[in-house]
Amino acid sequence: MTDIGTNLASIRQRIAAAEARYGRPAGSVHLLAVSKTWPASRLREAFAAGQRSFGESYIQEAKAKMAALDGLEVEWHFIGPIQSNKTRDIAALCQWVHSVDRFKIARRLHEQRPAHLPPLQVCLQVNISGEASKGGISPAAMDTVRALADAVAGLSRLRLRGLMAIPAPAEAFDAQRTAFRRLRALQEMLIAAGHSLDTLSMGMSNDLEAAIAEGATIVRVGRAVFGERRMKDEG
Repeated sequence: MTDIGTNLASIRQRIAAAEARYGRPAGSVHLLAVSKTWPASRLREAFAAGQRSFGESYIQEAKAKMAALDGLEVEWHFIGPIQSNKTRDIAALCQWVHSVDRFKIARRLHEQRPAHLPPLQVCLQVNISGEASKGGISPAAMDTVRALADAVAGLSRLRLRGLMAIPAPAEAFDAQRTAFRRLRALQEMLIAAGHSLDTLSMGMSNDLEAAIAEGATIVRVGRAVFGERRMKDEG
């Protein structure tokens, strides 16, 4: 059993050190605890240690945790692939969605976002390394990225915040930075085109320092918080 409080303290120290090392303002990088596959009891431990934002990839699993943690001030981020038949629950129950890569999905989230809730915070997912196994828009398709950003920005029940990417694993620090630099350049292009973007969701347990060096504002950390991932069918 991992000591989640100790793990969170260690990750926060890594984030603070990277902020200082790379000239980022203190507190400018937000920690998102990737809690998919972990039971609500472990999220409750993290909450007790001060963690408030959790990332889930399976909405049915997330719904059970939301019910178990009802009454706690938790911010839920959906970070996984989005199926059309899951958008209603995602739109109604989450505060953030990091993985929008098609206008069809964005439109459904907009239409199904309850009117009494604030706009759903959205990032566009970019397949920054061109991996066939991952979702996201190709960064080479600049016109497609710009057109999707324009379309999403026009949906009143969504608020376009920025970009998300999951680069291919790289051991070398410079190679890690290169991938994240591509995403930052894409965001800068969209800002120059008139979009008000403030979020780069990038960096995980093994490469968060490189992501922070290149401008990450949200780092998504699972293993370094909760330990090695459980399989969904484990008890």
